[in-house]
Amino acid sequence: MNILIVGAGAIGSFYGSALARQGARVSVVVRSDYELVGREGYTISSALLGDHRFRPHQVYREPAACHEAQEIVLLTTKVLPDVDRVSLLRTVVGPRTVIGLIQNGLDVEKEIAAAFPDNEILSGLAFIAAARNAPGRIHHYSYGSLTLGRYPHGESPTARKLAAMFEASKVKCMVTNNVVTARWRKAVWNAPFNPISILGGALDTQQILSSPEAEAFVRRAMQEVCDAAAANGHPLSPEVIDDMIASTRAMPAYKTSMALDYENGRPLEIEPILGAVIRAARAAGVDTPALESIYAIVKMIEAKRA
Repeated sequence: MNILIVGAGAIGSFYGSALARQGARVSVVVRSDYELVGREGYTISSALLGDHRFRPHQVYREPAACHEAQEIVLLTTKVLPDVDRVSLLRTVVGPRTVIGLIQNGLDVEKEIAAAFPDNEILSGLAFIAAARNAPGRIHHYSYGSLTLGRYPHGESPTARKLAAMFEASKVKCMVTNNVVTARWRKAVWNAPFNPISILGGALDTQQILSSPEAEAFVRRAMQEVCDAAAANGHPLSPEVIDDMIASTRAMPAYKTSMALDYENGRPLEIEPILGAVIRAARAAGVDTPALESIYAIVKMIEAKRA
């Protein structure tokens, strides 16, 4: 199986190494670390997969440099206004290529599905704390599970094949027939925690839950996401908020992906993670005062940084 990972940073290289262990020929497109990764591969520190070196089959600076037919192309870039995801995929997607999106946010699939209407689209949700600490060096802190599903819904033999490969590498992978609902469920955590983490200057997860008042505010914001999900046809379990708060408290304190981007002066995924939830809520007539307040302040922070 030929698999190409476009935008192979912390997330892409971690999952790519898991697939390579099961015999897949995993190639990567990587820009900033191109020379080092091409020469030495990735050094990955992980309690789950063990500390190891991942050497991709091929390393490319641009997707257009790849001329091998790919069975699966996994896009693991950030979802940002200045990232043309369709152009990144155009030269490497053939008539039978399955496109996988392991990306944050809500409604990230629509643009890709419109551009490639004849290709199967897999949507992937990564539940992982991992970061690129130095060029070519990835630290996997905790979690690591994936949820995969065909977009917008339905069965996918390719998703099941990938899930079996991940499971064989000790990466938990669930296949769902309703991946849009799964994205809403992840938004219950992502939409509050990621932007709140930059309001206090890169707060970690335990600092965000550091007082009863703080936890109560987070819970209000999470409930607003649940209300928006239900109004859009994706009702979630009543226990989802309690379960997510409990699991966040149980894991070691860590900084969200947005907090790390903020600290390192990188662009922030505000729109797919939070803006999309608020727009869906507005369209359904759901009030989201806590989320709206968070959104207004992070947009101020974004404007100041710009």
